[in-house]
Amino acid sequence: MSAYLTTRRTMLRGLGVAMALPWLESLQVWGQEAGTTAVKGEAPVRFAALFSGNGFHRDHWWAKGAGKSMELGPVLEPLNEFRERLLFIQGLYNEEALKGNIHSSQTGNILSGAPLESGGGIRSGISIDQMLAKHYGQTTKVPSLVLGCEKSNPSVHKNYSMLYSSHISWSSPTTPTPLEVYPALAFDRLFRQNASKSDQSVLDAVLGDAKDLRRGISRSDKQKLDEYLNSVREVEQRIERAGQRGELQGWRPALDKPNIPRPADGIPQDIADHMRLMCDILVLAFQTDSTRLCTLKLNNDHSSLRFPNLGVDYMIHHLLSHQESDDWLKVNQFFLKQVAYVARKLDAIQEGSRTALDNSIIMYCSSMLTGSHDATKLPVVILGRGGGKLKTGRVLDYLDKPNRKMCSLYLSLMDKYGLNLDQFGDSTERLAEI
Repeated sequence: MSAYLTTRRTMLRGLGVAMALPWLESLQVWGQEAGTTAVKGEAPVRFAALFSGNGFHRDHWWAKGAGKSMELGPVLEPLNEFRERLLFIQGLYNEEALKGNIHSSQTGNILSGAPLESGGGIRSGISIDQMLAKHYGQTTKVPSLVLGCEKSNPSVHKNYSMLYSSHISWSSPTTPTPLEVYPALAFDRLFRQNASKSDQSVLDAVLGDAKDLRRGISRSDKQKLDEYLNSVREVEQRIERAGQRGELQGWRPALDKPNIPRPADGIPQDIADHMRLMCDILVLAFQTDSTRLCTLKLNNDHSSLRFPNLGVDYMIHHLLSHQESDDWLKVNQFFLKQVAYVARKLDAIQEGSRTALDNSIIMYCSSMLTGSHDATKLPVVILGRGGGKLKTGRVLDYLDKPNRKMCSLYLSLMDKYGLNLDQFGDSTERLAEI
């Protein structure tokens, strides 16, 4: 292997641009970095938390059986192809979420288990993704990526700030992690060294470096590199097309501001395109090792989203969640399709003997089990095998177990990343069987 290959960083560089590379067998330079437990030559293990508010259809969120024979309820049908790489977890809860009010108190600590300050104040606790970012995210360009598809709500509801309903990621007890709702800005954060106005394609800026790299890698890696560069180009072009249509989601650095006013109610103009772009950016971030940690909030708790793409435009998400209707099921399945899309894209990325999905832990959860505000049994699904550290294809029920804390799950998951804590949130005990 040439000195160029063994000493270069795993980055493609150009004017104002630094783009991390995907895993390539010819380089094998990932791993054995400070704060990680990766084996040299193996791809890193990623963590993503995907969230949607207001729970699911009462009768259709369930799973039973194991492996290929696992049966999934109608809400989870979009995940059928991933049954062998899925953990369905039921019965967990956050004790602090049962205090205070509904919605805000059930969301602001979903990833931390921390008590929340009332009276319109802001105090929660550091979330699992940001704990991992401090320990595990410092070796990547972006320690963690925090994405959303609905604007934060700064109002107060029943004596609690609605910022709790809008943020699942917290960098400190008083600081919700800034939430990026613009796909173009999220994309720039991954690939541009400085956020500034520019019409140059990120990909065009690094083509010279990519050409040099091709000379020293294997034929299969050349194909993988081409596929990766094509995926970058595809996302760029889709953001470009969105901007040409004059849509909010198409805001790009070449503009001082969106070319149309943001809708007053904060709802994206095309929620299906918006969510899909954010899912693509999550995958691209993991594929390029720009970050290994991401949260994607598909909507807020107490959400105002509507779904004209589904023919469900007569009622906002929050109100719809109080009905156990066919339309509510349709909206539930729409969210699960986003999770399945992320899993499918990651599973198509080969990284040595495993796929990017195998090298990830993708957790999907909500603030309550059903729209009736039941937070005593939180819905949790995990996809991916955590680099071989997680046994999947199982249904785990903790409802009648002595330890059923969400924070016990988080302690177990953080262990997979080499972060071994004595306590997190309200738990000092790992979750059995994880």
